[in-house]
Amino acid sequence: MRYVTYESPAGPRVGRLDGDTVLDVGFDGDMVAFIEAGAPIAAERAVPGARLLAPLVPRSFRDFLAFEGHLLNAYRNLGREVPAEWYDVPVFYRSTGTTVIGPDTVLPWPSYSAQLDHELELAAVVGRPCRDVRAEDALDCVFGFTIWNDVSARDVQRRELPIGMGPAKAKEWDGSNALGPCIVTSDEVDLATLELEVRVNGERWGGDRISAMHHTFGDLIAYAAQDQTLLPGEVLGSGTATGGSGLELDRWIQPGDVIEMEAGPIGVLRNTVGTRSTPSTQRKDH
Repeated sequence: MRYVTYESPAGPRVGRLDGDTVLDVGFDGDMVAFIEAGAPIAAERAVPGARLLAPLVPRSFRDFLAFEGHLLNAYRNLGREVPAEWYDVPVFYRSTGTTVIGPDTVLPWPSYSAQLDHELELAAVVGRPCRDVRAEDALDCVFGFTIWNDVSARDVQRRELPIGMGPAKAKEWDGSNALGPCIVTSDEVDLATLELEVRVNGERWGGDRISAMHHTFGDLIAYAAQDQTLLPGEVLGSGTATGGSGLELDRWIQPGDVIEMEAGPIGVLRNTVGTRSTPSTQRKDH
């Protein structure tokens, strides 16, 4: 199944994709409530010309770093080595879900940054409460998968990371997380063969197979769920796929660029980069 959230006169509604047609599933509530209720479909009706929104507003984001290729590329450009601890511990940072936007929308350029970057990720959506699960059982807790463009303000990130408090403001502003275009249920996603790709203005910049992840999605979920209950509607990201960011290539997106991220049955998450604030309105370093 491919589930979406679409815009209706009464507000966001849950739908299902049948080819390119959106079918309303007859559920009165948002995607998180729909997942929590067990994805009940009461009745279906076609919705002509429906505009897709972000498939869900997550309860939270947890973002990991699971692709060794991305880290090797990024750290090489930064003149550093990958920490030995990374190979043993699938660490993450946690962020609010209120910053999310959907497909075919503008990625807002924050006023306090002069260097914006895209990040290509696969995101797992938790489908039921889970706590202290084994890695080999953890995928049973996943409702489905979607594409995540984890946009980053790289110049801000360089200032923040030495302090040791996480990505912080480099990762959080309204519209800094794009999800979509749909959530594909886990029974229809083959993680052994799924490939991710990112294109900028039609040119392939990078991508990788999910099977290349050093830490699997089972590892990520099991680590996050130690002594803590994960709830339906929480999102866990794979971290950036190899070549999935400009940081790795020393190539940087510009206003007006069209970013397309593709992942098998999930389809294409497409967004346009917004206008950058003029230098006179950007916040100065202090």
